[in-house]
Amino acid sequence: MAAIETKKLTKKFKDKVAVNEIDLKIKQGELFALLGVNGAGKTTTIKMLSGLILPTSGDIMIENMNMKKDIFKIKEILNVSPQETAIAPNLTVKENLEFMAGVYQIKDKDSKINELIKEFKLGEVLTKRAKTLSGGWQRKVSIAISLINDPKILFLDEPTLGLDVIARKELWKVIEGLKGKITIILTTHYMEEAESLSDRIGVMANGSLVDIGTSKELIKKTKTKNFEDAFVSIATGGER
Repeated sequence: MAAIETKKLTKKFKDKVAVNEIDLKIKQGELFALLGVNGAGKTTTIKMLSGLILPTSGDIMIENMNMKKDIFKIKEILNVSPQETAIAPNLTVKENLEFMAGVYQIKDKDSKINELIKEFKLGEVLTKRAKTLSGGWQRKVSIAISLINDPKILFLDEPTLGLDVIARKELWKVIEGLKGKITIILTTHYMEEAESLSDRIGVMANGSLVDIGTSKELIKKTKTKNFEDAFVSIATGGER
């Protein structure tokens, strides 16, 4: 069973077609990267897949549930770690975890919080206010919070944007540790990140999903030397 499947997924804003009849299937446990230049329709697609906005037409199936009919059930099994770090700046790291556990009404709250503290190695920053943490730590805490409700599907929107190289590589380790446990949809502007972390990559251009494959498959198909060149070729129509 696919974690996510769309059929002719379309979103229009007045006369503008932002997303045009996308057919997409993402496997359970897969880390799928969705790439595209600005204005390609990537953000709108992610918003539809995560239930933030409804499509104009087409269907979205999440874990065999229809987004139009079962949106509240679907929202219980997915979560989003947004580009803007989603933590309360004046609360400590532990208070942030406790607050979100309360929002989601987690039954065994202490056990879940301790599990995330251990998994994300948060012990050394637990009592620090979130606003005093480095960008890398803030993103790590933000991802930990997005896992508080044990989602089956997690959307990571530009998780390492603005981080230095060392902090970025540290966060890659965190994301790699989640692979296979849950389904992850990743958006990023860093080609190396998509290539390193993803099982498969989808490339969007002008509202359409123009190609899907592993980084090696896309390089081979475009007859380019590296994934960045392959992406440019696909996104600009060079391989068609």
